[in-house]
Amino acid sequence: MAPNPQCAALAAAKDRTGMSYAQIAGKLGKTEQHVIDICTGSSRPTTDEFNALAKVLGIQDSPPHDSAHATK
Repeated sequence: MAPNPQCAALAAAKDRTGMSYAQIAGKLGKTEQHVIDICTGSSRPTTDEFNALAKVLGIQDSPPHDSAHATK
């Protein structure tokens, strides 16, 4: 089983949509592992990846300005 997202809002949105990492990856055109790495904080997304992930998960609020939400 894949780990939960590092960000509470991301975890809540993922749970709310019921999408798996594989489904999210398919919508983003990325690999499942890349999406897992972004969501768990192992990899830092580009601004475009961050925005696309938020859109897929229906997140409309601005992220906090901290290291967990930084982009490349």
